Amino acid sequence: MRCPYCQEEDDRVVNSRSTEGGQAVKRRRECNSCTRRYTTYERVEEKPLKVVKKDGSREEFSRQKLREGLDRACEKRPVSTDAIDSVVSEMETTLREKFEREVPAEEVGKMVMKKLRELDSVAYIRFASVYRNFKDVTDFAQEAKTVMEEEESGRSDKDSHD
Repeated sequence: MRCPYCQEEDDRVVNSRSTEGGQAVKRRRECNSCTRRYTTYERVEEKPLKVVKKDGSREEFSRQKLREGLDRACEKRPVSTDAIDSVVSEMETTLREKFEREVPAEEVGKMVMKKLRELDSVAYIRFASVYRNFKDVTDFAQEAKTVMEEEESGRSDKDSHD
């Protein structure tokens, strides 16, 4: 492993632990040359999963791209990094189990919307406004109204059971 700071290849593993529900190994490494520490992840190499776009083009599934989309939606919201990491891992596992080689982009978008709706309603609205390509403020307001009504009915259901 090459040190990201000094580019030397001589390092040692300081700590290893299973992560992402046993799907990866997280290793803390220390460079023997500059003594700085960094983290690496080891995963089983999966067969490539392609995302089929609306226009029929295909691109390789990217955990990083998925994470960046979730990060943008959750920016300045009370959603922890661990929660986002968990969603990314869970979604990747589900997609790989459900689809052997190709997954429609629409499926990925629907899954993201479902997960964001559970995590944070504002993040959900942000993502939905881009994903569903809202044409004007009326579309945005209607979606927000629907979410608010669902949250209200969820609260009243909980109140009646307490």
